[in-house]
Amino acid sequence: MLTDVLIKRFVKNSDQINDTNVRTSYGYLSGGVGIMVNVILCLIKLFIGFASGSIAIIGDAIHNLADAGASVITILGYRMSAKPADPEHPFGHGRIEYIAGLIIAGAILVIGIELLHSSVEKVLNPEPMDTSVTVIVILALSLMLQLWLGLFNRGLGKRIDSPAMLAAATDSLSDCVATFVVIICLIVDLTTGHDFDGMAGIVVALFIIHSGWGAARDTLQPLLGEPPDPEFVRAITRRTLEEKQILGVHDVIVHNYGPGRIFVSLHAEVPSDMSLMEAHNIIDSLEESIREEFKVSMTVHVDPMVIGDPMQNEIKEKLYHIVACVDPLITFHDFRLTSSGRILFDLAVPYSCKFTDERIIEMVEEDIKKDYPDNEVTIQVDRL
Repeated sequence: MLTDVLIKRFVKNSDQINDTNVRTSYGYLSGGVGIMVNVILCLIKLFIGFASGSIAIIGDAIHNLADAGASVITILGYRMSAKPADPEHPFGHGRIEYIAGLIIAGAILVIGIELLHSSVEKVLNPEPMDTSVTVIVILALSLMLQLWLGLFNRGLGKRIDSPAMLAAATDSLSDCVATFVVIICLIVDLTTGHDFDGMAGIVVALFIIHSGWGAARDTLQPLLGEPPDPEFVRAITRRTLEEKQILGVHDVIVHNYGPGRIFVSLHAEVPSDMSLMEAHNIIDSLEESIREEFKVSMTVHVDPMVIGDPMQNEIKEKLYHIVACVDPLITFHDFRLTSSGRILFDLAVPYSCKFTDERIIEMVEEDIKKDYPDNEVTIQVDRL
């Protein structure tokens, strides 16, 4: 397969996709191939577009030229994202890769809007075209090349989980649909004499705008701070609980500073009678193993849990029922009963819960006070 040949030729250690240098090589490969293919497509479509007088074909050609420029941005984005951390950017420059994808999406939207304007003008003021079988055949061949480029970028994007490459792939595949529409309209014009060039241009423009909007949405989410993949969180949790001395896990937080730059922190519950040195050794070993297995920066906070205390067990058992009555999706953690009788715990509340934090605290505290009126209660709410 050509894609595998190109990867083997231009990407050293291609399986190490979390390595910054390897990702940069993938970016260079995607950008280089994109520039070459889109320049070829642009020249072909400009030639037949001006020869036939088709606004749809000329618009498609300009779009390919913009895609070539976007490939240049992709290369620059990967080159800049590979820069190491510095005092101004202590977590590295990985998010530049997302910014590159956003710039590409913006360029796509601008092209689509301009083409839509030109196509509407062509519908209002139609001009005759010079359509031929040769033009249609050349466009069909360009469609095949465009389809290959889209599949090529999608394969690379999925391989290294790159929003910029997936944005480029979406753009190329949308171009294929748009070019196909143009071909159909040219065939209609050639066989019936009916000119649908302006309408075809509008369809092409709408496809371009749609693909640009989708690409912008996909690249903007990581910049704004999207929630982590639930399966990734579950995998981290499962790995933590494999340590027999760890009783529970909560407050798993994932910060994404760009591909290959993921920071994870969590709270691990251990028996309170465990020595500080023993707990430190367990957590230190756990952090190292997770770093190696998941290729992330890992920090684990230790929460001591009292085991076998009848009073604490009684309160916790009642608390399970109280919380479930408020919302079955709410859980609690960091439960403590101090020597002075103060009850402290945190509630993990999903964003879907209809109650405000204040109302949740009020309801839970009210029910606890029914059984333990002399105990002070302190509740912290964490939205998940």
